[in-house]
Amino acid sequence: MQSSRSKPCSCPSLKLREVASMYFTMVAAFLVILVVALQGSVPHQSDFPYKVPLDPQGLLELSWNVSYPEQAVHFQLLIRELQFGLLFGMSDRGEFENADLAVLWSDGHNSYFGDAWSDAKGQLHMDSQQDYQLLGARRAPEGLYLLFRRAFSTCDPKDYLIEDGTVHLIYGILEKPVRSLQAINISALHGGLQRVQLLKPNISIPELPRDMKTMEITAPDVVIPSQETTYWCYMAELPEGFPKHHIIMYEPVVTAGNEALVHHMEVFQCAAEFDSFPHYSGPCDSKMKPERLNYCRHVLAAWAMGAQAFYYPEEAGLAFGGPGSSRYLRLEIHYHNPLVFKGRRDSSGIRLYYTATLRPYDAGIMELGLVYTPVMAIPPGEHSFILTGYCTDKCTQLALPAAGIRIFASQLHTHLAGRKVVTVLSRHGRERQVVNADGHYSPHFQEIRMLKEVVAVFPGDELITTCTYNTEDRSRATVGGFGILEEMCVNYVHYYPQTQLELCKSAVDPGYLHRYFNLVNRFNDEEICMCPQVSVPQQFYSIPWNTFNRDVLKSLYGFAPISVHCNKSSAVRFPGEWEKQPLPSITERLREPSPRCPPAPGPQPAAPVPVQLGQLRR
Repeated sequence: MQSSRSKPCSCPSLKLREVASMYFTMVAAFLVILVVALQGSVPHQSDFPYKVPLDPQGLLELSWNVSYPEQAVHFQLLIRELQFGLLFGMSDRGEFENADLAVLWSDGHNSYFGDAWSDAKGQLHMDSQQDYQLLGARRAPEGLYLLFRRAFSTCDPKDYLIEDGTVHLIYGILEKPVRSLQAINISALHGGLQRVQLLKPNISIPELPRDMKTMEITAPDVVIPSQETTYWCYMAELPEGFPKHHIIMYEPVVTAGNEALVHHMEVFQCAAEFDSFPHYSGPCDSKMKPERLNYCRHVLAAWAMGAQAFYYPEEAGLAFGGPGSSRYLRLEIHYHNPLVFKGRRDSSGIRLYYTATLRPYDAGIMELGLVYTPVMAIPPGEHSFILTGYCTDKCTQLALPAAGIRIFASQLHTHLAGRKVVTVLSRHGRERQVVNADGHYSPHFQEIRMLKEVVAVFPGDELITTCTYNTEDRSRATVGGFGILEEMCVNYVHYYPQTQLELCKSAVDPGYLHRYFNLVNRFNDEEICMCPQVSVPQQFYSIPWNTFNRDVLKSLYGFAPISVHCNKSSAVRFPGEWEKQPLPSITERLREPSPRCPPAPGPQPAAPVPVQLGQLRR
């Protein structure tokens, strides 16, 4: 029997040189096609309007743009001092476990880029679906630029769904060469997190008037304290006799070199009931801070890292100055200084753009959500506990004009236990529209966000604000209130035309809560004192939080009547009966949006892309 190895071949014979020539010709052709394709999809450097430093030293700088037609984000990452690579990605709360990652790494000779994910133990794995698409890498005098693309939704279970609201970005720097992706030890990395709103609204910039003027409310060359977190307060004042103007835009003024330290800033106007306010420049929590500064709470402007200029709609402006308006303003700056730099001086603040030519409408700010009261509480050890505040149809019917109002911006707010916040517009018992939502909300990242589309609210509509809390790290109940360890659930909506309605919120009826305490007392061996002198917080603190007591409290908040606060700016309620009001009845819920999966590019190997970066730093 003749061996198959010695069987004569009928194929035409090719010389080795010819085979090599054909191979390299095909490779060259493929590279030309690849380069042309990449050049068509790589945005120019000027096409990245949003920018944020990732690390406190400013060695990593992220820029990005958003393409809603493509449903994708293009990233440009500037690495000023590249060592042996880095990790960049997203996770639910900024953890390195269960994260979606783009990884650049080097074995000391060759460099690679790949889409990866980490498991619950922090072990890295190459993703079978490569959705971080490398578009290019180039060196410049200031460092290495890495360009890559990522679709909002990939329908890959290992990938993070990029959606509206806060995104927790994470980074890690590789200081030593690694032989493979799996050899990277996440726990040994120098890394951190940065919070941004990736999906910025695509809003056209309105034309600004010729008589526009500017005013800077800035810190007076303060020395940033050498501690991780500082809230700095500074009092400023408008000129004597300053007439009514409209603020039509504002933007941040950040001292050069402090971009990674200035976390967020707000300008508040003080209460008009006081003729004067003391001058002050110092920590907001200092015992030396005058008590009267607590009456400066009306937000004029708010900015957080990564945000750009804020524009009011062409037909409205925020009034300040003139009769009934305080001349006194309070600037509050949050400095985040984790590396404890010493001696850094700062004159950051906010630049207001204003006009004496008043627009057709004054803009207003309305508070939605829960009243600041201890009757709304969260048991300890809860992963996801939900509280809801209502702006009822009865209140909007009475307080809103027939033509309604238009909400164009929103600022969500909770304290440290807040994890999610959403406000939904309901009409005739049917949920119609999400006003604003943040499924990855962080109390450390609060900004006024322009809405993608203006929301019209008419008399008889309901605005329902729901907050989700996590108290797994707490041993006693968390009650509602003003303290940082107490909780809030608020949406400050910016709208026009301004009305008398400044606050539209609710809380559970106190009488029904009293019944709850009686029930718990009856079914538990431990006595809960119902004495009149014992406060609601103390009663909550004394509850043994077994499953029964938790479930009954959840049920109470889901059916009990509410006390509605339908308040004017004078803090006086509109006339009417507001106690023991029924919960709004919702007969039809909004459907959860289903992720849009991009067209499948075909089978792609779970293999990294070689990147030509030359010899990396040792």
